[in-house]
Amino acid sequence: MLFFLYFILKYERLLDSSYINEQKLNRIKFQWLFLTIYRLERMFQTVVLIRCEHMSELDTNKQVSTQNKILNAAETLFAEHGFAETSLRLITARAEVNLASVNYHFGSKKTLIEAVFDRFMLSFTQDLMAEMKKLEQQQQALKIEQVLNTLVQPLIQIDHVRPNGSSTFMKLLGRAYSETQGHIRRFAMQRYSHVFSNFTRLLHKASPETSRSEMFWRLHFMLGAFIFTLAGHEALQEIAESDFQEQVNVEQIIAHLIPFLSAGFASPAQV
Repeated sequence: MLFFLYFILKYERLLDSSYINEQKLNRIKFQWLFLTIYRLERMFQTVVLIRCEHMSELDTNKQVSTQNKILNAAETLFAEHGFAETSLRLITARAEVNLASVNYHFGSKKTLIEAVFDRFMLSFTQDLMAEMKKLEQQQQALKIEQVLNTLVQPLIQIDHVRPNGSSTFMKLLGRAYSETQGHIRRFAMQRYSHVFSNFTRLLHKASPETSRSEMFWRLHFMLGAFIFTLAGHEALQEIAESDFQEQVNVEQIIAHLIPFLSAGFASPAQV
């Protein structure tokens, strides 16, 4: 508005100029006003647009930051203490946010639990599908160990999603089974059943003699071994270094585990 008043005042001075006739003055008046208003309008639109984009960016960054703080705090507490023993107040205290933020971003504790799992599952299942696709492209008959090896890189990659991610993921899976969190299994099956079905199909293809019932038991025993091994891999690393002077990483631990699981999976059923 200040710019507009300045130009109006400047124009008014032209009215007093005796050497400009009225017709020419009117033409100048119209052109000057039109140009001034157009420039002011463009300037105003630009300022408003920049301001809106800046505020939107600030709001988005704040939301992402708050959401991640809640997820980070929740996954640590769930893994350490379990789902039932971890209250929303504990999570908000660890995340340094208020309870309203949890309700705003997640709505309920169940939804928050599912969001914690989803952050791991999204990475894991995408990488697993890619590994299984590569395995299906080969022409040779499948072996059980080859199918189980498709789990290796997806588990390793979780450590790039979250610090010590494979251990935390396995602890969370262990909690989900031991605390009978049925909604987590339903959530996982609704979103990722196609991935689990494809993995089971490949195992059936590698071991066609295994019945559906026996497949169920062996899959769960295998999952239990993965959970126990990776959830406590720090302890295994310390024992290996202390007793056998071996320094092993998570990938090397899994490399020890896969042949053991493959042999157990391929053994004849006793029932």
